[in-house]
Amino acid sequence: QNEGNGCGSGEVQVSVQVKQTSLPSPMFSRNDFSIWSILRKCIGMELSKITMPVIFNEPLSFLQRLTEYMEHTYLIHKASSLSSTTERMQCVAAFAVSAVASQWERTGKPFNPLLGETYELIRDDLGFRLLSEQVSHHPPISAFYAEGLNNDFVFHGSIYPKLKFWGKSVEAEPKGTMTLELLEHSEAYTWTNPTCCVHNIIVGKLWIEQYGNVEITNHKTGEKCVLSFKPCGLFGKELHKVEGYIQDKSKKKLCALYGKWTECLYSVDPATFEAYKKNDKKSAEEKKSSKQMGNTEEPDEMPLPDSESVYVIPGSILLWKITPRPPNSAQMYNFTSFAMALNELDKEMESVIPKTDCRLRPDIRAMENGEIDLASEEKKRLEEKQRTARKNRSKSEEDWKTRWFHQGPNPYTGTQDWLYSGNYWDRNYFNLPDIY
Repeated sequence: QNEGNGCGSGEVQVSVQVKQTSLPSPMFSRNDFSIWSILRKCIGMELSKITMPVIFNEPLSFLQRLTEYMEHTYLIHKASSLSSTTERMQCVAAFAVSAVASQWERTGKPFNPLLGETYELIRDDLGFRLLSEQVSHHPPISAFYAEGLNNDFVFHGSIYPKLKFWGKSVEAEPKGTMTLELLEHSEAYTWTNPTCCVHNIIVGKLWIEQYGNVEITNHKTGEKCVLSFKPCGLFGKELHKVEGYIQDKSKKKLCALYGKWTECLYSVDPATFEAYKKNDKKSAEEKKSSKQMGNTEEPDEMPLPDSESVYVIPGSILLWKITPRPPNSAQMYNFTSFAMALNELDKEMESVIPKTDCRLRPDIRAMENGEIDLASEEKKRLEEKQRTARKNRSKSEEDWKTRWFHQGPNPYTGTQDWLYSGNYWDRNYFNLPDIY
């Protein structure tokens, strides 16, 4: 069954045209609030069970936050247009890195989606439409499905953001597989995202790093791209760095990739890269021996990145460069321009989106409008409503049914996944749960 036939069969397409470039109200200062007073009760616990005060949130649902993977969709279109498999993999790797770039300095927590909450986004200018649904509450799982408007790609996955609290930091491990299908090449790529960590939960300025290995597999050719997101290291020398290789199925290195997930990604010939690394290591060791090393604790203050940001090795090709944040970003939860428009709602849109869309969720809307007390009351009310609904279901022994996704094995990795069931864009919404 092919769901992606553009705008045929009575579908109503609503696309955000003129996008808002600012939120209705700037954020509140969090300085008067101590996260510590809440979190000290939960060391080592799973955080999905804890109710956080709304002041630590940003006015987006996690379903909207997930949609930010799509900001650099042009990289997928570009991958589709290339004839060499290695060059396609370079673009897919750049997309995978760019997809987590909006996390930088985003220390506000997105709202936990309610069970059955949905979000859609159509961007004609970027050539995609996306749908997501909160398919499980414990554990919290968000499923999404995006497709190219020219039928050139499908990108889907489900994320369970496993949060752990380690005393000074909160670590979010996004469990779940990303699957990208380039339809014109009958190719599928899969990967998992790096771990994200927010430091200085107790005192000081919150700062964010992402680390871990991301392995992208091309299931048709057996090529792999293995990227290492580096932890920041002692003097912050490695902060935000990403590097790795694309290799063929016999593990021969075809090219090296390097950059920072906050800025850019380059590709270069593997031999050139290794020579550079060797040289760099030698000069670092000379510096090291000239000054004694001190403590080996995790740094508390966010290390300042080196003055020259990414050294561009001669012969490198730029694969991706980040779009700078708008000038008002710091007052607006460090949002990107893309994020600013995610919760925008106009009359035309309101008449077609389902009533489960998080643009209609009152606590997020209140927070976006700067009404923090109302946001807090509404958040409590919605969480209570969700608990009551769950109790009533267990009394009548009825199971929750997801609407737009069903559980099943990922067609390429075989791991448990949530797959799109189709028909969302027919705009035929009935029997939707009343969650707000």
